Amino acid sequence: MYKKNTVKAGLFGIGLQAYWEQFDGLKERLTGYLDTVAQHLAAFDAEIVNVGLVDTPQLAFDSGAVFKREDVDIIFLYVSTYALSATVLPVVKKANVPVIVLNLSPEASIDYKKFNNLSNRTAMTGEWLAHCSSCSVPEIANVFNRNKIAFYQVTGMLNNDSHVWNEVEEWLDAARVARTMYYNRLGVMGNYYSGMMDIYTDLTLQCSTFGGHIEVIEVDELSGLRTTVTEQEIADKLQEIEQEFDVQEDCSSAELHRAAQTAVALDKLIDKHQLGSLAYYHKGSGNPANENTVTSVILGNSLLTGKNVPVAGEYEIKNAQAMKIMDSFGAGGSFTEYYAMDYNDDVVLMGHDGPCHPRIAEGKIKVKPLQVYHGKVGNGLSVEMSVSHGPVTLFSVVEAGDGKLKFLVAEGESVPGAILEIGNTNSRYKFQIGARAFTEAWNEQGSAHHCAIGRGHMASRIKKLGDILKVETIKIC
Repeated sequence: MYKKNTVKAGLFGIGLQAYWEQFDGLKERLTGYLDTVAQHLAAFDAEIVNVGLVDTPQLAFDSGAVFKREDVDIIFLYVSTYALSATVLPVVKKANVPVIVLNLSPEASIDYKKFNNLSNRTAMTGEWLAHCSSCSVPEIANVFNRNKIAFYQVTGMLNNDSHVWNEVEEWLDAARVARTMYYNRLGVMGNYYSGMMDIYTDLTLQCSTFGGHIEVIEVDELSGLRTTVTEQEIADKLQEIEQEFDVQEDCSSAELHRAAQTAVALDKLIDKHQLGSLAYYHKGSGNPANENTVTSVILGNSLLTGKNVPVAGEYEIKNAQAMKIMDSFGAGGSFTEYYAMDYNDDVVLMGHDGPCHPRIAEGKIKVKPLQVYHGKVGNGLSVEMSVSHGPVTLFSVVEAGDGKLKFLVAEGESVPGAILEIGNTNSRYKFQIGARAFTEAWNEQGSAHHCAIGRGHMASRIKKLGDILKVETIKIC
């Protein structure tokens, strides 16, 4: 897959050139504030393009050209004092990327007694201007709105304000995920499960929303790659399977060998097409080679999902995108759907057959043989796991009826308790609004019956990603 995942963030501060001769030390003081912002940004996983303090329209045009040339993904505008909107618009209009306005006061409050005891009113005015960060934000907002430029605000203090830097980190994280999706190569292998109309999607809409490339792959290619796998490669993969999973005693050596061979072939397929994610499904009937392939993919696809190449079954392309987003946020992203309701414990049971995400499992994942893949052809090995207990986020990429995508998100908890030990993923989720209200609210939004589950509460980050991609985000709870 493409490795262009490091986000590039533009940074500039603003000021008014006329002030510098009037107020000694003001420019240097504001530049120092901007340096503080740059140091905070540098502490996050980002490449910072800092053009410094922009104080004239001409410098604004020059700075916009720098951001355009450097291909920044997001811009942070630090408002340090009053400045003309003419020193802002050319910068962001040229770059044409999301703008985060940092309205940060240097301290929690002006020291009024010290301020009023200054020797003269010129010094007082200079001190006032050093605290005047909020003054020009309304002007900038007005001009942005009239130019149809989306902007987002972080308001607070330059120093000793964790809220500010948590917000900044989330914006950088969201911009990084947007960049990851833009360069991602999604493989689609096989065909839709016939009649499962909610998962059908417009591939061009996916690319126009997220960017990236979709590579259409035949199952025959994976079957062909299986024939090139060596016994040494199978032995190495079997060792990996034993290390990663808790293989149950009733798993036959023949089935493990078959799954390992397919897992190696999957690795080769991913490398050949440089894929960062995959959606697949194939009936596998009428062609013994293909049936052998598609009934032995679950272990290999689970291993890939744990290596940042999420794999969605049932050709669920929208959910492969959701899983990739969750995985790129570091939250995991395992394929799931409703199983049942437990009204005694007020929880929703969710899981799915097929691959899981090993990095977010509660304990070691069990491998079990299934005599039948329900609703599908054949039989073989499957995985059984629960998502680790604690905060979780459900996330769905929804194709609405208006030709657009939207994000649907809910935060809850993965809780312990009895699960269905049927060789599939299975977890119990509790929501603050209760199981009934959650279920009705989620269904009301028209999500497909699949979604991605990840660890942690990620709604705030997903909302920021939606803002960057101009996708509506709906939070259920």
